Amino acid sequence: MQPRTSLFPLFFTVFIDLLGLGIVIPIFAPLFLDPVGGLLSFQTGLSTRTMLLGFLLAVYPLTQFFGAPFLGALSDRFGRKRILQLSLLGTLFGYFLLATGILLKSLPLLFIARAIDGFTGGNISIAQSAISDLSDEKSRTRNFGFIGMAFGLGFIIGPFIGGKLADPNILSWFNYATPFWFAAILAGINLVLVQFRFKETLRSRRETPLNFLTGFRNIGRALSLPNARTMFLVVFLLAFGFNFFTQFFQVFLIQKFQFNQSQIGDLFAYIGLWIAITQGLINRPLSRRLEAPQILSFSALLLAVALPLLLLPSQSSILFFLLPLVAIFQGLTQPSSLSIVSGLCDEKAQGQILGINQSFQSLAQAIPPIVAGFIVSIDQNLPILVAGGSVLAAWVLFLVYRAGVRRRGPEDVCA
Repeated sequence: MQPRTSLFPLFFTVFIDLLGLGIVIPIFAPLFLDPVGGLLSFQTGLSTRTMLLGFLLAVYPLTQFFGAPFLGALSDRFGRKRILQLSLLGTLFGYFLLATGILLKSLPLLFIARAIDGFTGGNISIAQSAISDLSDEKSRTRNFGFIGMAFGLGFIIGPFIGGKLADPNILSWFNYATPFWFAAILAGINLVLVQFRFKETLRSRRETPLNFLTGFRNIGRALSLPNARTMFLVVFLLAFGFNFFTQFFQVFLIQKFQFNQSQIGDLFAYIGLWIAITQGLINRPLSRRLEAPQILSFSALLLAVALPLLLLPSQSSILFFLLPLVAIFQGLTQPSSLSIVSGLCDEKAQGQILGINQSFQSLAQAIPPIVAGFIVSIDQNLPILVAGGSVLAAWVLFLVYRAGVRRRGPEDVCA
């Protein structure tokens, strides 16, 4: 076990990476829905706008579905550091193309940029593998929560900066492309940080098979494991539901409350603040008292209840009282489910098991925006209702999984 100080370079790596990712959150929905200064012509209908937005949002996780398992296998073979650097290069280039595509109002260039960034975007999954390298059974949930705190901090500052950098009312030369130039600079800083501050964590190399179709094989393998498939379906439904919220809540805010990019950034920064508080001040002490399955057994249910409550307010100010509930319960649910998945295999196969997990995550991120892009034009409330229903189904399945584990006892599914 490496010393706890080895976690800090990972913390800053994830923070800077998520800062760049958080910057884009307030941009895409206004970029597509703005009839005057946006990407599409004034004559484009709302249903076409939301459909194209959904497809663009789906490109990143869809290409990540193919790329992340491949990068995870490479990190098992050649170490976390080299592959993390490779993924960050793709991120830097992707942001550069995004900014260029927005300035040229080129929709194809935006799709290409997201595809490149998605395929090479294994940053977080590789960092998660490194965390597993540094963790034992007792510290795994706590350490994932620590990195989750960096995730939350990135989403506090990232959306806030993104919304402000895209607002010409702050500076006349700010536009929708400005946040992506800034994000590209952050990716470059992250590369330097990994080079000089990150120490390799992989202690035992593993010849994990390399295949671009590994994502499909991961899904098939997970579903063929009687003792694990239910848990992976839980992970899928949790991510599926929460992504309906995160990817199209911006559209809801624009349509119901007429939010602009700056206001969207402020609201998501507020969500990030509560996620960080949860990860840093609630999850860590709670994980010392309760095991991950115990936490997930109540946090997923409460998240399913909290999401539909967002539809009730007629004034946007009420959201500031409801969103902390969503953030807290998600902040408990995500690291707990990840800890359970990580614990399905021993430390030598963490790249493999987290690669399978990432395949489910990517698939669960790719489907919601496509579906939401169609159904939001029918009713702006539907994506959030689907989100709550999916999380509720995940909670029910998890109770089934947990009952099975109690009967069988834990085992290494990668053995």
